[in-house]
Amino acid sequence: MEVVTYLALGAVAGLISGLFGLGGGIIIVPILIFAFHLQGIDPQISTHMAIATSLATIAVTSLSSIYTHHHKSSVRWDLVKRMSPGIVLGSIAGGMFALSLNGIKLQSLFGIFLVMIAFQMLFHRPVMGSRLLPGTPGLGLAGVGIGALSSLFGIGGGSLTTPFLSFFGIRIHQAVGTAAACGLTIALSSLLIYATSAEINYQLPEATIGYIFLPAWLGIILTSTPFARLGALLAHRLNGELLTKCFGIVALIIGARFIYNNLMS
Repeated sequence: MEVVTYLALGAVAGLISGLFGLGGGIIIVPILIFAFHLQGIDPQISTHMAIATSLATIAVTSLSSIYTHHHKSSVRWDLVKRMSPGIVLGSIAGGMFALSLNGIKLQSLFGIFLVMIAFQMLFHRPVMGSRLLPGTPGLGLAGVGIGALSSLFGIGGGSLTTPFLSFFGIRIHQAVGTAAACGLTIALSSLLIYATSAEINYQLPEATIGYIFLPAWLGIILTSTPFARLGALLAHRLNGELLTKCFGIVALIIGARFIYNNLMS
């Protein structure tokens, strides 16, 4: 039954990723937290496991996206190169900070982040700027912030990198493609921390590498890529603005629930 759950989760995450251009971590992390709760996994480690497993799936599924964007000349590799040192530093720092928090605090922070993403989807309108890009130090500093937040919350950083690049006049397709390439750097850097750490005071389930839960990882990667393609096809046929608002409402409810539940406990 758990295998079916993870396969279904991968399908949902892939579909949402294709429909909205969001990284699957936005949906993978909260659903994994709920799934781990139902399995009786201690909440002090379930959030860390969900974040680590999400990043491990991004390390694999982002390859297909990068390949597609690269062949459409939509990846600004010059920007990836200039942002990557900061992304690596930020990702490692974000992972270390996440592991220093207990599960309740980390879930609360993730809830706040989800609420912010929800408001972005409900009210934000993409801004195509004409400003000059920062120099290499500025891009590196942006990479630190993007990497830290992405590693902390188990996402690929697309919801952060894409609007940042668009703000400075990078065409949206190139911004998305570049964000996908940065997402791989985020995932691999973060896993240096999550895959080599484990809380000795809590009993981790079998089949884990550090905090990465391999059954969930495998189930998600098997279905997320094909369903991401389906989502991309549906995005051209459905009312994108209505879908975005609906998902924003769902993200708002989930985020508010995390905040409320953890404040009460």
